[in-house]
Amino acid sequence: MRVIHEMKLTGRLASGADEWSCPTCGRRIALRRPPDPQLTVLEPGDESAVHVGLIEPNPAAAAAAEKYGLGPVQEIPRPPRAPEPATPAAPATPDADDRRWLEEIGIDWDGDAAA
Repeated sequence: MRVIHEMKLTGRLASGADEWSCPTCGRRIALRRPPDPQLTVLEPGDESAVHVGLIEPNPAAAAAAEKYGLGPVQEIPRPPRAPEPATPAAPATPDADDRRWLEEIGIDWDGDAAA
């Protein structure tokens, strides 16, 4: 079984990215949200651990967490697939299955509501 660590939102960087840190192992990341998502590892911490974090728990996120066995936290069984490479005419977007999965875990890809 893998070790699970909970990341905490610690602030916003000058770049606009959110800074997350793990109080258990010291891992720090910068996470920029859509429409131009990006994850940058600032401090690696325990790279063998699974790190999870949640900004605002809500009923949809709690239901998805329970469905996927996150409660004591475990791995989510189906991570999203990488989108097709972006082109100027067709920016990269998740397919319908990935959008449903993202919605189940409380992520609003299109940004209409806070996840």
